[in-house]
Amino acid sequence: MPSSDMSTSNQVAGHGSPTAVSAVDLRKSYGDKVVLDGIDLHIPAGSIFALLGPNGAGKTTAVKILSTLISPDPASGEIRVGGHDLASGAQAVRAAIGVTGQFSAVDGLITGEENMLLMADLHHLSKQEGRRITAELLERFDLVEASKKPASSYSGGMKRRLDIAMTLVGNPRIIFLDEPTTGLDPRSRHNMWGIIRELVNGGVTVFLTTQYLEEADELADRIAVLNDGKIAAEGTADELKRLIPGGHVRLRFADPAAYESAALALGEVTRDDESLSLQIPSDGTQRELRAILDWLDSEGIEADELTVHTPDLDDVFFALTGPANVPNQSNQSNQVNQSKETVR
Repeated sequence: MPSSDMSTSNQVAGHGSPTAVSAVDLRKSYGDKVVLDGIDLHIPAGSIFALLGPNGAGKTTAVKILSTLISPDPASGEIRVGGHDLASGAQAVRAAIGVTGQFSAVDGLITGEENMLLMADLHHLSKQEGRRITAELLERFDLVEASKKPASSYSGGMKRRLDIAMTLVGNPRIIFLDEPTTGLDPRSRHNMWGIIRELVNGGVTVFLTTQYLEEADELADRIAVLNDGKIAAEGTADELKRLIPGGHVRLRFADPAAYESAALALGEVTRDDESLSLQIPSDGTQRELRAILDWLDSEGIEADELTVHTPDLDDVFFALTGPANVPNQSNQSNQVNQSKETVR
């Protein structure tokens, strides 16, 4: 079994934390079709990284390259997984990782327990060790009662749990989950989220691709959006949401006189006379919210309710992968500055 210790020497310049996966100028083409056009990745150990993108964007290709299933183009830069160079240490990379694809690797003709024991054999574990780990994982994934039944009789959620349990037989420190909840009902999807969180709490790094934006928002420490073979944007969910215009602070008043005073003082704001509320453009940052509160205090205006509204990941996704480009950094700064001027 691979060691559970992630080497701290494998660090990218400028980053202080141990690196589970790093890639510089990752490229992959099939003939004239460019799938990955020079992407860079830095994924700290013990974190969840989500790669988003429309169908055909290259998410699965990236997973296949990083898990040694296919080779990158020769023009690619250095790629390291689990502290090992992908080009010269592919076998060591395979020993450090686990992969769960879009489609279950479970053999439906045999039982859940037999699937687990087969995986233990593939990892060259002794029969005693294989049975011990199988029993532990079946219990951990709540599959003991179904373990003697053919896997073909399992529900979609049970098959996914068995799939991940099989992946964990080799004690990987990095797991690639390629759309792991596709086709699952909402309850099974939430159960899978809990399993993923438990893995990370145990020190495992998770590289997740998903079509469910809520899933990335819920789980990922960092998110990258892949479009046309390039990383269109990367950051935390909150950072990505702030890229998109439309964020605002909503002030609601119970007193019509206070509402009119605030509307007059603020000037260019969106009014809702029916609900006595005002909408102020905002990027949702703590600094800007404090500026709004300070301005209200200085004017002696007291709102009965203040709520912050920011674009969600759906807005981010459509802006980054649609025909219209997301505003660049300079435009972002202008929007923030303009909204600050408004509240002054």
